Amino acid sequence: MAEQRATNRGPGRLLIAVYILFAIAATSRAGLQIATKFDEAPVAYLLSALAALIYIVAAVGLARAGHTGRRVALACCSVELVGVVGVGILSLADKELFPDETVWSGFGSGYGYIPLVLPVLGLFWLWRTRRDPA
Repeated sequence: MAEQRATNRGPGRLLIAVYILFAIAATSRAGLQIATKFDEAPVAYLLSALAALIYIVAAVGLARAGHTGRRVALACCSVELVGVVGVGILSLADKELFPDETVWSGFGSGYGYIPLVLPVLGLFWLWRTRRDPA
């Protein structure tokens, strides 16, 4: 029978730690922006809050490591990748659309492009730890 490797072992622990770090950073940023200047760029600040939520749920999914955790992490990493690419393109194409930066603006340039690389690493890790062919 094919055996599935745990997503929360080895390099997966580092990946989970980075997701937790980004969850804290994005939550802090979005919380402060929403509390102090929400009327200036509500879409940007709500996108940062969405990014924070995705980072939290992805970290939990990777940490749980079971079938459900893998599915949750896969969904989060996929949505995250689409979001960072979509927001990255829109933020560069139409600067007026986002009067203030989000976590994903400029493909995550404000965070050293880690928001662009993180979902790719997450998807790769999920693929790498999938069930081995029997």
